Amino acid sequence: MNEFSYRILGDTFHSDTLVRFSHCDPAGIVFYPQYFIMFNGLVEDWFNRGLGMNYARYITEHRLGFPIVKLECDFVSPSKIGEIITLALKLERLGKSSMQVAINCTYEGEERLRARIVHVAMDLDRQRARPVPDDLRGLMLAFQQGQFDINNILEDRRGSA
Repeated sequence: MNEFSYRILGDTFHSDTLVRFSHCDPAGIVFYPQYFIMFNGLVEDWFNRGLGMNYARYITEHRLGFPIVKLECDFVSPSKIGEIITLALKLERLGKSSMQVAINCTYEGEERLRARIVHVAMDLDRQRARPVPDDLRGLMLAFQQGQFDINNILEDRRGSA
């Protein structure tokens, strides 16, 4: 398995990540704040590879960010250096300007943690919430309903380029 493997299974985006030395404390287990950095990377990967949208463009060109406004996390079992863990993201709720995602972390089928995160779509210039844009909302709803096939969408985009 390569270091970065992405897939959509039904209504869930999965990303495999190598637990690196830089993620760990002196005991060789993931230092818990590092998971929060991994969560942010997972959301970026979901946008880029799961929804086919350019996350960086939303931030830099559209001036739209997705900060966390609420986070709950249960740490079930430690992850260790050298393991390839799987982070799975499921869109639980899509509001007018917010989205709630559930994240599970597993290693070889063993649950390591579970989290629930609320992000808000924020106008970066005004520092205020704004509605999720219609193009992004459509992709997210299709993903949530398990009707999203990134492979077909990327193929369509390649064919029209």
